[in-house]
Amino acid sequence: METSDRQLRQFLHIAALKSVSRAADVLGLSQSALSRQLAALEACVGKALFMRTGRGVELTDAGETLHHAIRPAYQAIDRALDTLRSQHGVTQGTITLATVHTLNYYFTAEVVAAFVGAHPEANLSLMGRSSSDVVALVERGKADLGFVYDAAMDSDTLVSRPLFDDTMCLITRDAVSTDGGDLTGTALRLVGFPAHYALRRMIHSSGLQPEFVAEAETVDAMLRLVSSGVGACILPARIPDALLANYALHKTLIERPLMRRRVVAVIRADRPASPLVDGLLRCAEDIARRLSGPPAE
Repeated sequence: METSDRQLRQFLHIAALKSVSRAADVLGLSQSALSRQLAALEACVGKALFMRTGRGVELTDAGETLHHAIRPAYQAIDRALDTLRSQHGVTQGTITLATVHTLNYYFTAEVVAAFVGAHPEANLSLMGRSSSDVVALVERGKADLGFVYDAAMDSDTLVSRPLFDDTMCLITRDAVSTDGGDLTGTALRLVGFPAHYALRRMIHSSGLQPEFVAEAETVDAMLRLVSSGVGACILPARIPDALLANYALHKTLIERPLMRRRVVAVIRADRPASPLVDGLLRCAEDIARRLSGPPAE
């Protein structure tokens, strides 16, 4: 019997994701191409390896036998390769980071600078997205690492590492006086992210009932709208004061209702992280520790 390493690797991906279509997306193949490879492997084995279910595929008895036999071997191979790359100081390669937009102003840029300084020959690609989009990019293998808010982390194929907690502030054109940062019962006219963004959902779930008068997909666009008098906005309190000063804006920490969210790093659970991904994650964790104190008002 002749089987290829590629077919066996593809079999393991399908087994891990329990879906031919999702495995094809991760592997960068068409579903039909992956199905042909699976059919060739099943013809070689002489048994069906998967059975279809309402939600995808499950291993047959023959598939379980093959999976049990080869998965430890491939895990050992991957560990050996990672060890060799780590020992020889891998500094070259391409890595893709996906992050929510707001973090670019007070976290991601510092992480990227630290990583590039430590790995000058690495090529880092940065994508700014909503939390749900970041999760999807990492799930599909389009990004190696993602920074998101934990409320968006609902995935069986990813694992998360906590970084730091964010609290929110109210940003206005004119200085406002609140009762100890209490917005409960306050009539708010807000500029907000679109409805599917994690921050917009958090505002709705906090108990506030603002009127959203405009939407924007970037922080800069949001601040321009607030500066023009359209309304206020709610953003993380770590948004730099210097950035707000450019728009002549003021911020007030929100004490009530409590609006806090945790920033996490997400990676794939079904594959070992490369040395470059590990290096980027270490940079993120180092800088997150510096942010662990409360933000300045």
